[in-house]
Amino acid sequence: MLLPHALTLAQARSYLAALADQASTIDASSAYERVLIELDRVHGDECPSAGTEELTEDRAILLAVATSALEELEQYGVDPLTVELIIAMLEDAYALDGT
Repeated sequence: MLLPHALTLAQARSYLAALADQASTIDASSAYERVLIELDRVHGDECPSAGTEELTEDRAILLAVATSALEELEQYGVDPLTVELIIAMLEDAYALDGT
């Protein structure tokens, strides 16, 4: 994995982890964690660590940045359908979050 791909993946993972940490319910948190697990599976579990310090607490912003980073993964060879499925999982988790 090249550095730009790793940086984009790290960004997506960081914002997904922040969403999971700040979720309003355990069900929403678990749904965000499932998105992270799927993203890691797609990358063969070779994923840069996710740091959530210093990220905004605004879940709408976290969602927007995570979605943008996920969409950008297509540029690095991730199957577009897989990206769309992961984004759909993220949107479902966000809906569970009640925001």
